[in-house]
Amino acid sequence: MATLLKHLNTLFIQIRTKTTSAQYVASRPRDPTFEKLMNHYKNLLKLVTIQDLILSNPKDPTISLHFLSKLSQKLHLNRGALAFLRKYPKIFQVYYNRSKSQPFCKLTEQAIRIAREEAMAIDKSKPLAIERLVRLLAMSASRSLPLRAVFKVWRELGLPDDFEDSVISQNPNLFSVCDGIEPNTHIVKLVCGFPIHNFSAHVENWRKNECESSNIDDELGIRLGFKHGFPPGMRLSKDFRRRVKEWQRLAYVEPYESIGGGSDGKKLSRGGMKGLEKRAVGIVHEFLSLTVEKMVEVERISHFRKWFGIDLNIRDLFLDHPGIFYLSTKGNMHMVFLREAYERGCLIEPNPVYVARRKLLDLVILGRRGMFLEDGDVRTASEPHEAGFRADALTEDKRAAALTERASLYCRINSFCPNRISLSLWLSISHIANLEIGRTPQTRFQPDRTVPALFARDLVKSGPDSEAEWLVSSENLIVSEGDLVVFD
Repeated sequence: MATLLKHLNTLFIQIRTKTTSAQYVASRPRDPTFEKLMNHYKNLLKLVTIQDLILSNPKDPTISLHFLSKLSQKLHLNRGALAFLRKYPKIFQVYYNRSKSQPFCKLTEQAIRIAREEAMAIDKSKPLAIERLVRLLAMSASRSLPLRAVFKVWRELGLPDDFEDSVISQNPNLFSVCDGIEPNTHIVKLVCGFPIHNFSAHVENWRKNECESSNIDDELGIRLGFKHGFPPGMRLSKDFRRRVKEWQRLAYVEPYESIGGGSDGKKLSRGGMKGLEKRAVGIVHEFLSLTVEKMVEVERISHFRKWFGIDLNIRDLFLDHPGIFYLSTKGNMHMVFLREAYERGCLIEPNPVYVARRKLLDLVILGRRGMFLEDGDVRTASEPHEAGFRADALTEDKRAAALTERASLYCRINSFCPNRISLSLWLSISHIANLEIGRTPQTRFQPDRTVPALFARDLVKSGPDSEAEWLVSSENLIVSEGDLVVFD
């Protein structure tokens, strides 16, 4: 009976441990600034994937909506590819390709300009990216890492997408590649004799600045500690503060120092476990400091755990130290931020690659706002009667976009029927569209009947059948004229 109770108690503890782990993540202290940033960043990651697909073909940087729709589930586009593209008209432009009889997507001029700026920034900062890769290899006990793990974080390190050829192969005095023990695996190594003893962790800069300040309360805690900044509203009890102070004073092996023979299978003391935990914190802190945006997905950094000699759960490590790291779970992914590197959702010390990527994130944050406005012409959607536009200053595409935006505003604010507008308003819109745009459309508007403005179910089929059928089935388009598709 006693054995049975002991077995049930052990089983209960195991089940409880699994449940507690999930609850541990859910009960972590939240930081509204990082949560708001991650709310937009999760969409940026999807957007960058689509952008890379478009730019993968330099001769024809476009992608069909049919192909993109097949990838919707893999890219986690819950409402479909078309709905996702519609959210960011400043980045993506959807048009109808008459030769292929299907809609395609391409990048806007603004998005292409940002992509070129990022590519130029990566190329100019290649020496710094090489140093990041060298430091990453230096933190490994064997001074080597699997190439597939480096592929997981090449973007985070600011490496070019062809870094295997442009960085590793071009620097044989620093790197060498050999076959791994497992089949079809390659290991990138740091060449023998490289002076890694010259490296010091990035946290030493903060320690040096703090020690040089006049008001030092705990010099030992500064020389061995890390900068802390807790989430707003987090309750810091006296016992918690005491444990943090003791942990700050704890000596540990630096990330670029050899840990020696390890435990050799022996059970470590409590102090030894804390020392290994602090070394793991130091390694992850240095890893995040080497990244361009001081953030990385937890799943990607887990690929380095074995090579860095970290025997702890990486996610729990971040949760145990909320003053150093912040873990976000937005978008079904666990993303960790280096707290000290951010202030109000932006890097304190930005770099050129981050600046270019931030511009793309700003377009994600803007979404559809201000699409029908000319540069410098600030108007709000709450003033539909004042949301006019200068027809002589707008291009054809901008003019059509502004036109349909105004129609949508009238339908929403002036309490029209949700899928139809008044005949007089449609007459004026179709008149401007037909006469002022200056095209000779094959599919001309017919102002002699009330045409739906927000849904295309009853769109007049006066153009090619393939085009008309696609427009009717979309239910999200207002007007299509030639290769121009304008969204609601």
